[in-house]
Amino acid sequence: MKNSDAKTTEPQYQRLLELQAEMGLAPLGLMTNQVWHDDPRRLVFVLSRYKFAAKMLSGKKHVLEIGCGDAFGTRIVAQEVGRVCAIDFDPIFIRDIKERMVAKFSFDCQEHDILNAPVEGGFDAAYSIDVIEHIPKKDEGLFMRNIVASLLPQGVCIIGTPSIQSQVYACDQSKAGHVNCKDHKELKSLMESYFHHVFIFSMNDEVVHTGFYPMAHYLFAIGAGTR
Repeated sequence: MKNSDAKTTEPQYQRLLELQAEMGLAPLGLMTNQVWHDDPRRLVFVLSRYKFAAKMLSGKKHVLEIGCGDAFGTRIVAQEVGRVCAIDFDPIFIRDIKERMVAKFSFDCQEHDILNAPVEGGFDAAYSIDVIEHIPKKDEGLFMRNIVASLLPQGVCIIGTPSIQSQVYACDQSKAGHVNCKDHKELKSLMESYFHHVFIFSMNDEVVHTGFYPMAHYLFAIGAGTR
């Protein structure tokens, strides 16, 4: 039986087959495919980070994502804001994103290394999830300066990163790229050099909270008002 002729047992689910016939099944993206294959539960944590960023930035007009990877979670932010521009320095990821782009959740996507230059566009917010820990410490000032230079003066910035305390539990693949993990004090101090107001949140698994920072697996810093 063709899917076009198939009928679901409960009629409200017929939309599933209609969408499959119209668009096929959605691919995961290069990075997300590997996560789904090697450690499926990690996908829940990653998407929860994007949901937090999306809710914090809800209503912003023009938002920059730095280091988007395969941008699988970017559409979660796109649901809450006016426009998203996602950048990554790896052309493999940018090509993958553009091949999977659909009109309903389309966004600007550019190959760009934030260490080379700011991004033009006058953004009122920026976020970077799982990136700063890959930036050598000697370059983190340049990383932050170019983000700030991409923002309007009243801009907001969200930085998400695994905590230094979490690294004893990290897999070898993660450890290979994590050259600059921080505790909450160092992350806050860095952000306070570039923003007038900084707020730190803890995260364990998919839960964001204000609990004891040294027990947090993940940290979020929100900076508001550029210096």
